[in-house]
Amino acid sequence: MEETENKQPQPPSRIVTIAAVAVLTLLAGGGGWLVGAALAPPPPGPEKTAVVSPEATGVEGLPKLATEENGIVQLEPITTNLAYPSENWIRLEVALQFNGAPDVALAEEIHQDIAAYLKTVSLQQIQGPRGFQYLRDDIQERVDLRSDGRVTNVMFRTFVIQ
Repeated sequence: MEETENKQPQPPSRIVTIAAVAVLTLLAGGGGWLVGAALAPPPPGPEKTAVVSPEATGVEGLPKLATEENGIVQLEPITTNLAYPSENWIRLEVALQFNGAPDVALAEEIHQDIAAYLKTVSLQQIQGPRGFQYLRDDIQERVDLRSDGRVTNVMFRTFVIQ
């Protein structure tokens, strides 16, 4: 009698625990799939595509937004080192939106001006969202001064610090 009273209940074995976790995982995955299928919009049907001229397409065949018809000029990527620390590099791709017909010579002057300005910027000046906003404001101001109001918008396409 004493032997049966001293026995403590044994915890479930590892196999039972693994099986229970696997079943619960499958149930959760299936439930998530059902909810996702119920909430997701149906796939779009076939649409008619517009005919795009060959000179207005990019490398992948997608239409380029930066075309002279739109008044947008895509500048060449700017890659330069920062003022401090000089081992850090910055790569910036910018597009300019002109008010009226784009001026390629002015766009090249602005490109050189932005490249010269980026060489004077330190990493501490452009860290974080506020630093990036200051950089955008400074470049917009320099473009406004250089273009005498002919450039209405400066669009940042890529911004990488390495």
